[in-house]
Parts: sequence; structure tokens; C-alpha cells
Amino acid sequence: MAAEATRSAKPRSRGGRSAGKRSTGRIDVAEVSVSSPERVIDSQSGLHKIDLARFYCRVADWILPGLDNRPVSLLRAPEGIEGEQFFQKHAGRLAIPDIKHLDQSLDPAHPPLMEIDTQKALVGAVQMGAVEFHTWGATTDRIERPDHLVFDLDPDPELPWQRMLDATAFLLDILDELRLDAFLKTSGGKGMHIVVPLGRFHGWERVKAFAHAVSEFACRRQPDRLTATMGPKNRVGKIFIDYLRNQRGASTVAAYSARARPGLPVSVPIHRDELGQLKAASQWTVGNLGERLDTLNSDPWSGYANRQRITASMWRTIGAKPPEED
Repeated sequence: MAAEATRSAKPRSRGGRSAGKRSTGRIDVAEVSVSSPERVIDSQSGLHKIDLARFYCRVADWILPGLDNRPVSLLRAPEGIEGEQFFQKHAGRLAIPDIKHLDQSLDPAHPPLMEIDTQKALVGAVQMGAVEFHTWGATTDRIERPDHLVFDLDPDPELPWQRMLDATAFLLDILDELRLDAFLKTSGGKGMHIVVPLGRFHGWERVKAFAHAVSEFACRRQPDRLTATMGPKNRVGKIFIDYLRNQRGASTVAAYSARARPGLPVSVPIHRDELGQLKAASQWTVGNLGERLDTLNSDPWSGYANRQRITASMWRTIGAKPPEED
């Protein structure tokens, strides 16, 4: 049987934390010498590179459990978010302190994939211009067996926020009908992410097909409000349920990762009963997330456990047939 992983109620400790030590022309954070610390990363908030490094130093205990033992991709913006941005999935010649280069066999046609599992590597990535951290839906020890699936709800920008709340609640009701536990986080952009933990029983094709089938099932129930078809024209007046995050090599922004958007919003897990009070997907930012973390009584994803299975009865409920197991 596949090994189970259960999320604890509190973030794991990673040892002592360093808020930052000054040195000539640089500031040391988590044993990383941060160059150009006063470079403005985001003009809207006025936050600097050193602020982002200190942010990740502070949230390391929260973000690292979601990065451990997974390929990570970086969205880098070396000159700030208003400059050039690029997405990096492979290590290449990038020299980040403490970063792991994964086994070449995981992606043989390219340079090694990367993993970040320490505070030093996290801050080291910021030193090299990283703003966002994205992860695969599987761990490196069983890369062909996803341990969760994600529904990324992406709205027509003209829609009111209440429509996003309604769509999220509607999809949660469907998952309840299927008897699947699901967990919520803001995207840090315009939408919401619904994460369904799974035991490592199924391959990528079956997990992707199931996510697609659930999305189509939801769209059949609310065809005027939801779509599972890509493209701006198909999204007019609707919310796109992006199920394509659930294919091999795809990634989703990690919980507690900042986003390279004005204001530096953060993708933040929430309790299900907080959904109705949520004001925006960008409600929490690098500048204000600390207030939330300081006042949380419990981890919103406490009880997260990778042990659920996609069953034959679930396929029947949504009126779909599974592909042959890969």
C-alpha cells in the first residue's frame, strides 16, 4: 500500500530563524548574503528585495512542508515584477545555496529538476531573483503517482468577487457529494485553488481525467456560469475550471508563496468556514500576512492526509468512465 502522509496542526520547526544581519553592501538572511537589498521589487507596495527575503525567512515553517520532496519551479523577476519575468523549471547553471538538483531520470531530456527543502535554499532563490515557487502534484520518490489534484478557478476579470465565492462553494458541494475531503487556498491572483489530497494509487492520466470529468460535471450543472474550455472567448462571463494543473510536469503555485503581481499578494490556505468572509484572492500580501499567521488558532489545512482514492462509484456519479490505469 502507498505510504500515507498527514499534515500536522502546526508548521514544522526548521531550527533557528535569522531576521537579517547587515554586512557591507549586503544583508545576510538565513546565512545567505542578499545583494542589492534596497532594490524595489514592487512599486505599488514599495517593498524591496530584502523585504521579500525576510518574508520567506519568516514563513519558511509554513511554506517548506509543501515544497519538500517535490520538483519546484521558480518564477524569477531579477529587476522587480515590472521588469522581465521568466519561469524556470530546471537547474541549469543557476547557483542557489542549498538547492537540491534532482535525479536526472525524473526528466531525462533536460537539466536536473530542482527541490527546495531548507530556509537557506528558499532565501537563496530570492537572492537569485525568485518571487514565486510552484510545485508538482507528486513527490520525487514516486513521481508517477500524484498525491493530490487541484482545481484552479480562474474568472473572467469583469465578474464580481461573489461569483468566485459561489463557484468555489458549488465545487466544494460536488466534492462533498463524492465524499472527497478538499482544502482551500487563495491563488494570490484573481481566483481560488481547491486541493484534493490523494493516496498514491493512480497515475497521471487517471488523475487528470478525473479532474477533467469533475470539471465537466460541474459545468453541465451550471453551464451559464462555468466552463472547462480554455481560451479568453470561452471565459466571457464565466469562471474557468482549470484541471490541466493535474498533468505530469505541470505545477501550481505553492501555499504561502508570494505572487509577482502589484502589491505582492500571497497564495494563502484558509479554513472552509472563512470562504464567505473572504474579500479577494489577493487579500493577503507580503506586507500583511504576518498579522494573519500571528493570530491563527490552528493550521487551516490541519488534517490534510494523502490517503483518498478515486473510486468506481465516483466515476459513476459524475457520469464518466476512467481511462485504463497507467
